[in-house]
Amino acid sequence: LRESVRPKKPYLGICLGMQTLFEGSEETPGVAGLGVLPGTVRLFARDSGLAVPQIGWNGISAYKPSPALEGVGSEECVYFVHSFHVPLQPELHEWILTTTTYGVDYVSAVQRGNVMAAQFHPEKSAQVGLRILDNFLKGAGSDTAHAA
Repeated sequence: LRESVRPKKPYLGICLGMQTLFEGSEETPGVAGLGVLPGTVRLFARDSGLAVPQIGWNGISAYKPSPALEGVGSEECVYFVHSFHVPLQPELHEWILTTTTYGVDYVSAVQRGNVMAAQFHPEKSAQVGLRILDNFLKGAGSDTAHAA
């Protein structure tokens, strides 16, 4: 899998497909991730007063412009179901596509070159999710491409 992410083939990861891109996860201590992105996927704090896992609709905030987000408004929500998150960190600056807040601000999607991945489920996110998937399929899987 690591080898198929690095060439110029488009890669779209959803939920675990995003988490596996990182160096590791608190979900499986001692098991290495693919290491395409730096950092460790963390468990949401169970003492935050919020339900863990996060299940339901939440907003995404664009961190950088991208054709993948063409037609996605700032007030739209997408569907999440997860207990783990990627904390915001400077090493990810060039990768972060969107952020979300659930007790803490975290990375909800990444994109760089041919690689795009989301913690949320676009396939369960109604029209906004279909728009994101359609943009990716039209070539927006590149942060420099323009959707057709």
